[in-house]
Amino acid sequence: MTLIRRLVACGLAAALAVLGAATPAAAGAPRVEDLGVPLQDVLLIGGVVAPGPGGRTVLWGASSGSPAHLNALDPATGAEVARYDLPGAGGSWAVDAAQDGSVYVGTYGDTVSGGRLYRWTGQGGVQDLGMPLAGQSFVWSVAAGEGGTVYGGTSPGGRLFAYDPATGVRDYGRLSPAHSYVRSVAYANGKVYAGTEAPAAVFEIDAATGASRQLPTPEGLDPANQWAYDVNVAGNHLYVRYGGASPGPLRVWDIAAGRWTGALESAHGLDVSPPDADGAVYLVRSGELVRYDPATGAVTGTGMPFTGRVANTRGIGWAELGLPDYPGKSVVGLLWRGLMFRYNPQTGARSFVQTAVRGEPIEVTTLAQGPDDRMYAGGFLNGGFAALDPETGQRTEFHTFSQSEAMVAHQGRLYIGAYPEARVYAYDPALPWNSTEYSPSPEPGHQPNPARLFDFAADKQIRPRALVSAGRYLAAGTMPDLGHLGGVLAVWDPRTGTLKHAQRDVVQDQSIVSLAYRDGVLYGGTSIYSGQSATPPTQQEAKLFAWSVKEDRLLWEIVPAPGKPAIPALTFDARGRLWGIAGGEVFAVSTAAREVVERVTLSGSRSAGGQLAYNPRDRRLYGAHAGQDVFSLDPRTGRHTELRQGPVQHLAVHGNGDVYFAEGPRLFRLTR
Repeated sequence: MTLIRRLVACGLAAALAVLGAATPAAAGAPRVEDLGVPLQDVLLIGGVVAPGPGGRTVLWGASSGSPAHLNALDPATGAEVARYDLPGAGGSWAVDAAQDGSVYVGTYGDTVSGGRLYRWTGQGGVQDLGMPLAGQSFVWSVAAGEGGTVYGGTSPGGRLFAYDPATGVRDYGRLSPAHSYVRSVAYANGKVYAGTEAPAAVFEIDAATGASRQLPTPEGLDPANQWAYDVNVAGNHLYVRYGGASPGPLRVWDIAAGRWTGALESAHGLDVSPPDADGAVYLVRSGELVRYDPATGAVTGTGMPFTGRVANTRGIGWAELGLPDYPGKSVVGLLWRGLMFRYNPQTGARSFVQTAVRGEPIEVTTLAQGPDDRMYAGGFLNGGFAALDPETGQRTEFHTFSQSEAMVAHQGRLYIGAYPEARVYAYDPALPWNSTEYSPSPEPGHQPNPARLFDFAADKQIRPRALVSAGRYLAAGTMPDLGHLGGVLAVWDPRTGTLKHAQRDVVQDQSIVSLAYRDGVLYGGTSIYSGQSATPPTQQEAKLFAWSVKEDRLLWEIVPAPGKPAIPALTFDARGRLWGIAGGEVFAVSTAAREVVERVTLSGSRSAGGQLAYNPRDRRLYGAHAGQDVFSLDPRTGRHTELRQGPVQHLAVHGNGDVYFAEGPRLFRLTR
């Protein structure tokens, strides 16, 4: 269906008179070339050590993908024992084994589904149990109870549920009006323990009656900016790790005594092991596997190192390996990129083994031309970093890396905005890749490349959504974390290696999601939303602002697209007009007059997404509209042409005139 037909169907045909009508692709339209999947890697989040097919102990791990998969791995060899599709799921933080031998997986949705629950049994394989609670997009954690029962926590409603194979789902409702996330769940002796987002709270819920109480906050811990990120029951103790994905404080609650009795700092998540014969558990602390005895508080190191930015266990437990240096039971577990680890308390033997978990395609989240003229792509969640040859379109390089929010070339470097903590890196393509955080180098003496420059974790920012080359400076715009509003506008000086300026709330309670630069002035597009969807906005519509780089001050702001929630992309044309996209329209602004001078209606969408880029080769604008299609627009006439329908969210123009765009994990190129 052409764009004009959709406009007529929506009753918006009259809007075409504003500035030219959409036209179908002409005979000389660009050719669309499928470049395949540039980003593919392993991402394991939820896991557990438990009996698997045939009753043998396996490492269970859920790998993200479309769909996600539940993997069973041999802890002695890392070989694949079984692999099951999780249709409708994009991935999982939540895997646990029930007393009846079944394994439960709580998931987050793919492009069409919400949070779902799955159950594996040795007799029937994986069964899709559907969405346990309508309207909940994420099942964050599951914990096995008695028999075949499992408990789960969700967002965005902050609800707790139980599933019993005999009776179905029980909804315990929202645990707290102040919380939207039940982030972590554990079970012991008829009680469910549930942790929330900031301000961190841990609730104890009676599984039979549903009555709940909040546990007291551990002494000396400020819950205001902490999550109760992980809760685990091991033996007679509840282990609660506060903070987030990075190492944080862990506190130990004596269930029988009803009080906090132990503390560890710099503890990694996501789990602690079941207790050994003496009641002690194993966990990762300060980059080392350690044994912690809750009775004495003693911590004993194993000498087993865990390096890199993400060193959280994806399930940790005990298994008999049948290997010469690993007599009896050994501590085993998974790491996020598919490595497994094992440690034997008797001999001290320790090793890391790459498992056979298969990599999955990764959704592309950002595209940019680098200083070496190659095209670069970054990905969602499990991230990844790929370089493509501009002549052939083929991938020439791939590295494990963070989720990327934005990329831009500036003075011989490619700058990368990474999630979370709104981190910004500089990559020099002339030097070897050496990410000490994500893919540690065998030659640790080399300098990091990409090098981490700065972040805005202290300002409660999570996504550096906008980057632009601004004369001698690099400028960045960010989105805040859950519970906060107002992004940061930052100006970085590569010559001095310092921030020239960083200011929050340039536009009150609005994130900065797009930037453009011209003649000493930064132009920013905002979003009324934060970097996490659960934070309700206080503003009604997005704004466009102008900022003097020299004077570090706001020059002006306007509302160029009334009623639209975001202006996700900005670009200048050859005549110096500033163009933006907002939902279902494209607009041009005279920066001298500070007003909209042209407007093109695409549809009635209020989408907060979209891309827009100017192509100097053919002097046309190219855009991705509301995740629906790719279009081109002649800025001189306003006539626009739909080039391809599809779920396109990200787009970039290369200097040679080629246009790259992504549909989920697949990359395409428009050439003439």
